[in-house]
Amino acid sequence: MKTAIEAKQLTKEIGGNKIVNQLSFTVNKGEVFGLLGPNGAGKTTTIETLLGVKRPDQGSAEILGMNPRKQRREIFERVGVQLQSSSYQNNIRVGELCRELSSLYQQPRDYRELLSLFKLERFETQFVEKLSGGEKQKLSIVLALIPDPEIIFLDELTTGLDTEARRNVWQTLLELKETKITIFLTTHFMEEAEILCDRLLLIKRGNLVVEGTVPELLAESSQNNLEDAYLWYVGGAENE
Repeated sequence: MKTAIEAKQLTKEIGGNKIVNQLSFTVNKGEVFGLLGPNGAGKTTTIETLLGVKRPDQGSAEILGMNPRKQRREIFERVGVQLQSSSYQNNIRVGELCRELSSLYQQPRDYRELLSLFKLERFETQFVEKLSGGEKQKLSIVLALIPDPEIIFLDELTTGLDTEARRNVWQTLLELKETKITIFLTTHFMEEAEILCDRLLLIKRGNLVVEGTVPELLAESSQNNLEDAYLWYVGGAENE
């Protein structure tokens, strides 16, 4: 199985604190890889350092065999990203935003096709700020798919959504998973991780805690479900 993402001893310090501390892992092409951890564990910083948005203080990262800082343009054409900090300019319509983003790529996907795929076509002329939370999250996936990427990064995509909207987004991602695109996601929802992810990496304070499939994590922790296993690995005082 070919490697899509590789981190080697990846380390990032901010304000003298190691937010990401010597993380090493690989993500295979076509799999859904989940990065889990409590607030402040370093999940978003890990993604930003992988993508070259932040420069690592130690270690290295490769995406599709390329250095994300030295080959940023090439990676930009092959990777889609949705970050927690995603925000859009005021008074822009859905179609305008899609066209604006499409103009940045050499061979973008047809955004109208993507809007239809995610059942957003009727919102093309609507202002983005008028969309519901679930509709905005679906739109963020559409925008991340416009480059027709080989890899898509999704950072806490369903945080803040109600149960129905969250499950609708999960169904969308399951359909996306069938296309064999590589998905790298972070989430606080264990059900989401269990439904979507092929493998999981748990971190705490920037350090690797455990890596494996859901059955492997359950077996090692002797827990009956992923939420209990997660708490066993990263949440209890006995594991400090």
